[in-house]
Amino acid sequence: MSKAKGRHELKHYINYADILELRARLPFIAKLDINATDGLGYRVRSLYFDNYEDKALKEKIDGVNEREKFRIRLYNDNLSFIKLEKKSKKNGLCFKESAILTKEECRKLISGKLDVLKENGNPLCMELYAKMQFQQLRPKNIVDYMREAYTYPMGNVRITLDYDIRTSYNIHDFLEANPITVPILGVYILEVKYDNYLPEIIRGMVALSSRRSTAFSKYATTRII
Repeated sequence: MSKAKGRHELKHYINYADILELRARLPFIAKLDINATDGLGYRVRSLYFDNYEDKALKEKIDGVNEREKFRIRLYNDNLSFIKLEKKSKKNGLCFKESAILTKEECRKLISGKLDVLKENGNPLCMELYAKMQFQQLRPKNIVDYMREAYTYPMGNVRITLDYDIRTSYNIHDFLEANPITVPILGVYILEVKYDNYLPEIIRGMVALSSRRSTAFSKYATTRII
């Protein structure tokens, strides 16, 4: 299991014109993420967990100071690299822990065989197992989107542009190559993550007059739209 130190995270709703503007600006000062497969972005698919009372969703909307959510994530339909992640927020800082799942472990978990988490033995898997038992966490929905990511070394900055956001409640399609999803039209999201400070050159670069600050995550966005 890996755990990063707390990072700052800014999110903004933007529009397609902003995407084009940032795509033209960012390469001059930031480096395109190494995961880009077509010269621009890569596909991200996440399976989010919540309980029957939508605890994670409600805490996000209400802005609860200490909250967490679990998800399983894969990139570009690559089933050889699947991650279980727990994303937490405390006092305005974001923390992320992760563990690797095999395709077979993921398939069993989606089908309701929770013991696969115990058998894995990873502390994060064990934590999810306990919370699926006692908090009734269950796979809730799929969120699928394109991501363009740029990095800047000072401040350990990562800038992401997310678009073509889609969702599905058919959790059993998570590992399929082309799951049937519903597009969330008109939603584009700019995220800026950094450690202790945000360099002025980056702050100025992502200053877009049309952007709207948001507290919602893509999970919340796909659940409430």
